[in-house]
Amino acid sequence: MKIVFLFLVFFYTAYFNAQPDLFEAEGLGNREIEMTYRITANPKVADSINVAPIIAQPLMQLYYTTKIHIDSIQAATIETTEKIKKLYPFYVKLGIGSIVMPLGELYYNSTRSRSVMFGAHLKHLSSFGQIKGRDKVIYAPANFDRTSGLVFGQIIKNKFTLGGELNYDNYGYHYYGVPIQTIKADSIRQRIQRTGFGLILTTDRGDSARLNLKFDVAYKNLTSQKPNEDSFSDGGVTENHFDFKTLGWYNKGKEHFYTGFDVCYNGYKYERADSSNYLSDTSLIVNNTIINLSPGVTTSFLDKALTIDVGLGVSVDVATKSRAYIYPRINLSYNLLDGLLVPYIGIRGGLKQMTFGSLNDYNPYTLTNISLFNENTPYDLFFGVSGGISKRLTYGVHASFAQITNKALFVTDTSYSSLNNRFGVIYDSLNLSTVEASISYQMNEKLKVDGLGRFYSYEMKNEARAWNLPQLQFILRGTYNLYDKFYVRADLTMESGRMAKVYGPGDGIMNENSQYVKPLGFLADGNLGFEYRYNPRVSAFLQVNNVASQRYSRWLNYPVMPIQILGGISARF
Repeated sequence: MKIVFLFLVFFYTAYFNAQPDLFEAEGLGNREIEMTYRITANPKVADSINVAPIIAQPLMQLYYTTKIHIDSIQAATIETTEKIKKLYPFYVKLGIGSIVMPLGELYYNSTRSRSVMFGAHLKHLSSFGQIKGRDKVIYAPANFDRTSGLVFGQIIKNKFTLGGELNYDNYGYHYYGVPIQTIKADSIRQRIQRTGFGLILTTDRGDSARLNLKFDVAYKNLTSQKPNEDSFSDGGVTENHFDFKTLGWYNKGKEHFYTGFDVCYNGYKYERADSSNYLSDTSLIVNNTIINLSPGVTTSFLDKALTIDVGLGVSVDVATKSRAYIYPRINLSYNLLDGLLVPYIGIRGGLKQMTFGSLNDYNPYTLTNISLFNENTPYDLFFGVSGGISKRLTYGVHASFAQITNKALFVTDTSYSSLNNRFGVIYDSLNLSTVEASISYQMNEKLKVDGLGRFYSYEMKNEARAWNLPQLQFILRGTYNLYDKFYVRADLTMESGRMAKVYGPGDGIMNENSQYVKPLGFLADGNLGFEYRYNPRVSAFLQVNNVASQRYSRWLNYPVMPIQILGGISARF
């Protein structure tokens, strides 16, 4: 029954909900309609606007008397101090050494000026002491004297800077590499004199979108002493060296464009003398000219973190048969961690002009009759990393791999003299690998310390060794300032792996590739310097050279001086 009742309810509910919403019905009704009426007013245009009147309210005039009170202020006191140290035009330094070694220096410099500066320097150092070998044998006379002078000036203007100098150097010494004390000093003497001048002009037309130029002109004349009478061992040399270098640069945004153009000329002339001390027909003249062109561009990316320098070097060796060399030049560096780590990599190369003057600077005991060939480096691939651990501590690690042709090497000469106390120059090609590391620490102006270590690996083409070149090198330097009164300076140089070429067997001599090799031993040279400043104008100094008194040989059969103590005073006025 419950089921039947629910069914009926559901059926009727669905039936009634399914009916339509509209119903039609017929019926009767009474509907009333309202009466209409007419509007009697006529329409018209309203062409005026009623403006509300503005009521003017006059301002009230207020009068207030201004009173001025003058209060006294205590006068300020200004303490004046000397901000810039006073400059003195003259500086003189005088000293004497333990082995009769006089020292004298005189400097003159103009005081402060915005547009003009000039000065002159004069130096002299000589020695009259003896030199002994490790076995205490006294060598031939080893006296030397060196005097140099320099006069310079510079004009600084808004658009350019012009500078120039005149220089002179007189170096007299002896070929003392013979363990015989009785040799006459005049028979082994030598004197090299250099005279020259230089001019530099630099334009300053602005840093951006402006072309700037630099011109550098230099000339130097070198002469050796005249040959001794009745001497057939060696002759005299005259050398004239001229450099003309130009550089142009242009900055545009992040790019720095530059181009260098150089012309280097060297004229070498060697002459021998006959028994009457007249120059004979036996002479050697070598004219050497190199022309260099080096365009390039430097730019930066990533907010100047990445720097790229790309260029090209073109060198023309003007000789009997002119030859042109092309060298790539690329240098990339990236600044990481705000200078903490700066890796870099690049490649370079170049042609180096060889002169008698440059060889004599490196080894003064060479013959005056030498061959001159330009040193060529087709490529030098390098990479490394540098950076600053803190504001006081910096470091660097560097490695390079280079190929070099016509590398000048010094060997004992046996053809011109039976004393074997002079060196000739031979040339060889080699592959040079270098690894070095450096570290530097500086605490304001109080303490400065830096160290450098290098390792060289030579792969020679013809010679058994790279004669007289080190394989391992360490350099350590430091300065200390105590209360601006006491100054201490120290430096230490150590080298090992240097070999000399000899021409026969003997004690300690090795045979390599049918060549006789003699080790030159370990080189250790330490120096100490002390200075006491009585006041800013007067001071006293003490210099101790070769502290350990090591009688090492920088060149074969050329032991250096033992310990030297040099003291004196310096003054400004």
